[in-house]
Amino acid sequence: MKTFEGASMQHTIVILDGYTENPGDLSWDGFAGLGSLTVYDRTKEEDILSRIGDADIVITNKTPLGREIIEKAPNIKYIGVLATGYNVVDTQAAKEKGIPVCNIPTYGTDAVAQFAFALLLEIAHHVQHHSDAVKQGRWTSCPDFCFWDYPLIELAGKTMGLIGYGRIGQAVARIARAFGMVVIAYDSYQDPKHQDVYVSLDELLQRSDVVSLHCPLFEATKGIINKETIAQMKDGVIILNNSRGPLIVEQDLADALNSGKVYAAGLDVVSTEPIKEDNPLLTAKNCLITPHISWAPKESRQRLMDIAVENLKAFLAGKSQNVVNA
Repeated sequence: MKTFEGASMQHTIVILDGYTENPGDLSWDGFAGLGSLTVYDRTKEEDILSRIGDADIVITNKTPLGREIIEKAPNIKYIGVLATGYNVVDTQAAKEKGIPVCNIPTYGTDAVAQFAFALLLEIAHHVQHHSDAVKQGRWTSCPDFCFWDYPLIELAGKTMGLIGYGRIGQAVARIARAFGMVVIAYDSYQDPKHQDVYVSLDELLQRSDVVSLHCPLFEATKGIINKETIAQMKDGVIILNNSRGPLIVEQDLADALNSGKVYAAGLDVVSTEPIKEDNPLLTAKNCLITPHISWAPKESRQRLMDIAVENLKAFLAGKSQNVVNA
């Protein structure tokens, strides 16, 4: 726990789980300047209410703020989310009590798009594996001037199908085109400026060499990658997901990887995080899994911090912004 006595003592600010946003390389001074600040690295569910106490400003990342918590903490006037997703907060319960819930909508666009290609390029070239092999002496003892252990994939000319074509999907598309890829996209909302890229979901599944997920998690998108949709894909397709874990039915993807229907998957998110020991993707063939770090470059986290502070300043000035439960 860290405490800061801010310049203003009018407001009491509690950050329930600040460690992933700021493990020590950023500053909390922006928040500290707006009130008396307490920062917890992590908060167990049974400690949420006591740690909120009499605070009127509550900031969370993944610590859940359900109806019971909101109703039992009568002083809360504002809830800030240190993320884009805000499903950890019962926004309806907050709305009923006149509490705005504010998220951070655009801080990580470039970082997340970049990471999608980090996953794809690792699948295409297995750079770490081949670097390790060199250091193990395999190149030194090789009878040929080069070797490789996996098929090496050239992206130029391949078709990338983007499920979701918002800010991140469009950023991924720009990178894909720079690699010479053909880009198609499916989105329930179609921006007239991008009509040339949209196709139906069925067409996207059938044409794509790489399927990359960049859509929000709604009831309509939950499990959008499943045995039926995978069956429509090309044999040897690559699937990427650094959006939301529950977009994929994980057993169905594991089965498709193990059968070879899906050549490889690159995942930065899973259905339950941290990942459970019995997740079938942990033992699936050719499945690259990283621990939800697309968003985490320092530059991206600094933008998140700056926007979170500006959200709170706007609320205190009576001009709330990025409100998700208006």
